[in-house]
Amino acid sequence: MFADVLSVQDHLSLAARWGAHDSEPYPVVLAQGEGAWVTDVDGRRLLDFHGGYSAINFGHRHPALIAAAKAQLDRLTLSTRAFHHDQYGPFCQELAELTGTDMVLPSNSGSEAVETALKIARKWAYRVKGVPDEAAEIIVAADNFHGRTVTILSFSTDPRHRAGFGPFTPGFKVVPYGDIDALRSAITANTAAVLLESVQGQVGVIVPPKGYLADVRALCDDNNTLFIADEVQCGLGRTGTTLALDHEGVRADLYTLGKSLSGGLLPVSAVVGRGDVLGLIKPGDHGSTFGGNPLACAVGRAAIRLLATGKFQECSRELGAYLHARLDELDGVTEVRGRGLWAGVQIDERRIAGRRVTEELAARGLLCTESNGHLRVAPPLVVTREEIDFGVRVIADVLA
Repeated sequence: MFADVLSVQDHLSLAARWGAHDSEPYPVVLAQGEGAWVTDVDGRRLLDFHGGYSAINFGHRHPALIAAAKAQLDRLTLSTRAFHHDQYGPFCQELAELTGTDMVLPSNSGSEAVETALKIARKWAYRVKGVPDEAAEIIVAADNFHGRTVTILSFSTDPRHRAGFGPFTPGFKVVPYGDIDALRSAITANTAAVLLESVQGQVGVIVPPKGYLADVRALCDDNNTLFIADEVQCGLGRTGTTLALDHEGVRADLYTLGKSLSGGLLPVSAVVGRGDVLGLIKPGDHGSTFGGNPLACAVGRAAIRLLATGKFQECSRELGAYLHARLDELDGVTEVRGRGLWAGVQIDERRIAGRRVTEELAARGLLCTESNGHLRVAPPLVVTREEIDFGVRVIADVLA
């Protein structure tokens, strides 16, 4: 089946020679995927505990998503926003109804959605709140990860991401994540918005202290300030609810969504939220050639229909509890954090560490990622109990 493809080493050499070195992939070359499994170019099957950073929530090549893409490919793929098309309005309505919001502004990448939300928040501050021109401030959390554009790097606290890319965009304040007193001290009359991940992913799947997000909401209300929830990675079923903020019974003014909004088929993202805030964007204020294109909307609508059943949220809740319990049993694990089918697994510093962990896991048939001493475990939401058992056994073997 794979006799006509290049070898793993051939692929690695081609990527090293011709591709810009923007990342450091593990030495695995994937060729196929189905459900919770992938197959490399040598025909070896591996269980996916990575999940495309939550982009593949519905599993690789979910039939409903593939069918929607194939049908739309035969009809129309791009019109740009210069014209209407027959997928745009239904996509916006269905996503708003799924998330309980008023309005949708589609885009492509998660970073683009965050950048859009920042623009909207600043315009709201000037037009509605009455902040003096050029004085709007946005408060963010330390250890955040919202993307890698220059503006977003301006408020990153990871020096590895910032080094060599300044000067940076002004107008941001950084406070510790989960510290409501620090946030209260940082808010001023010029604060346009507070931007937070509902669960911080990059630094190890950090769930904020109980009541923190509700306190953020109340503080924003008291100070006439927008609350923007970045749910590009933690939203749309990953934590066991449609939106991760739903765990706290809290509503944001704006949400940024992406990744699994297309189930991993193509880049699709959006800002959703209050109509009186998103409605401030007028023709000419913003735009995107591919944002809200027919193919993206068709696939996004299929993903929305899957989420509307509630099945994937239920699987994340039930199997997530099982996954966390199994990971907690492992020798060499000091802490398991997270919600639903999403876990940050802290490894004892005396055990195998760094890239060696994930390389050993891959060699034994499990895809996972590691950062700063923790594994990030995020299998597709179609994973089974038996597949979880397999993955946990592999982790146990590597940590032994």
